[in-house]
Amino acid sequence: MEAAGSSPSIVEYFGGEDGYRCGYCKNETGNLSHGMWAHSMTVQDYQDLIDRGWRRSGKYVYKPIMNQTCCPQYTIRCQALCFQTSKSHKKVLKKMLKFISKGDISKVVSEEEPMDSHIEDVVACDFAYKSESHVSQSELTPLSVDHTERVENEDKDTGVTKEEVNVQKVESGSPQICADKDTPVPGEPSRPAKIVHAPPKPGKGADLSKPPCRKAKDIRKERKLQKLLQNQMCTFEDSPLQAGDQIFLLQNSKSKTNQPKTIEDFIFVSLPDDAPHKLEVRVVRSSPPSSQFKATFQESYQVYKRYQMVIHQDPPDKPTINQFTRFLCDSPLEAENAPNGPECGYGSFHQQYWLDGKIIAVGVIDILPYCVSSVYLYYDPDYSFLSLGVYSALREIAFTRQLHEKAPDLCFYYMGFYIHSCPKMRYKGQYRPSDLLCPETYVWTPIEQCLPLLEHSKYCRFNQDVKAVDEGRIKELGRVRVLHKRTVMPYSVYKKRRKGPSDEASVQQYASLVGQTCSERMLLFRS
Repeated sequence: MEAAGSSPSIVEYFGGEDGYRCGYCKNETGNLSHGMWAHSMTVQDYQDLIDRGWRRSGKYVYKPIMNQTCCPQYTIRCQALCFQTSKSHKKVLKKMLKFISKGDISKVVSEEEPMDSHIEDVVACDFAYKSESHVSQSELTPLSVDHTERVENEDKDTGVTKEEVNVQKVESGSPQICADKDTPVPGEPSRPAKIVHAPPKPGKGADLSKPPCRKAKDIRKERKLQKLLQNQMCTFEDSPLQAGDQIFLLQNSKSKTNQPKTIEDFIFVSLPDDAPHKLEVRVVRSSPPSSQFKATFQESYQVYKRYQMVIHQDPPDKPTINQFTRFLCDSPLEAENAPNGPECGYGSFHQQYWLDGKIIAVGVIDILPYCVSSVYLYYDPDYSFLSLGVYSALREIAFTRQLHEKAPDLCFYYMGFYIHSCPKMRYKGQYRPSDLLCPETYVWTPIEQCLPLLEHSKYCRFNQDVKAVDEGRIKELGRVRVLHKRTVMPYSVYKKRRKGPSDEASVQQYASLVGQTCSERMLLFRS
């Protein structure tokens, strides 16, 4: 999914960084990763990168060296459409509901409270400072397309034909979603064939070909839900949800006989008119910053500063506006809108939780072609009793399901990294069903199959097919796209023009990590 006319991603590869301090086991030099500075990046490229184990912190994009780093970090995703709320999730949702509807304050801390702390991002923030690019904007602006085409034609063998591009697009299409409408999901009961009922004879019972009569109680419930949606729905930059979204939320909120309650059943519940509190969730675009983001920037920053000082014990001079901006507001992702995409578009956003007219928490998220990717969460420590880390994760899963209605390919919730070697970081595995990414073949594997392997070794290849290889691996180094002296060219041409020592080893490493598809789409900056 590359938006028509969108500018290509431009990256500067730094290679493997020296070891830095690990936020999990506290080893001073044990945390090892590869990194690059993303000057700009399309949402499709970032989606493909996180599906190869990369992750961003501000504009710095990094990939742990899995078989060397002290605490291997496995990319984890939750299948949002099939998500099952656990008992502890329901406790958190009920706690919030009681607080809003009755003012009840529970001091019981959830077992899953660590979701509040994305430690890996705090660490990532530190090394993003060390690796910032100092290339001027003028060097990053490619010359006219005509000039680029002439250079690419210098090496006929490396030219990509339109037919080849189309084949690549088909091969790197959207992944299989969790619950396809017609295809049975492996391991799940297939849907029964459609039964056609003949109209009954007079006096022989209800006409099954007509919809069943609705109880007055259900109709009253639905009216209350309509009213509730006006108060408690998620808004996009001041615009309310579309009618279709409202119907979806209502359908998901209706009580279903003999079925476990969904997240929506807890979130979109009818509140009494005299409810002491009002919670509203607003989605505001952070990059490029929208007017609503700018208007609430100071208030949001103050919440972040208090969070870092109280929860992470940062000294007052550490969580500066500059650090906040670089870490949680700056993003390389280009804003994109597609006809079959979500109403708010793709890119980077802040999901603000407003309680009684003030911000109490902010979830930093990326909306990508196939997923909502969680970046960070910070909240007002005065509201710790609401287990906002868990609550926000559940809201983000519900948000993913909501976006799926308009963008059918978007059906996963990415939670960052799962670190099994650090017991307090295992909580992400409790959001089921979820998958971990195989660090060698980049194939998703159900977490239940991974856990026994991780008990034996902190580094594991999850794909049990010994013959399986990385299907997206680099096959032709000469086709890697390079930006040199403001000119786009294949690496095969750049290599002939380059003066000085060869950089082939570095380019080979970069291409093997980002994969063939991204290496042919993104521009690798060379000075």
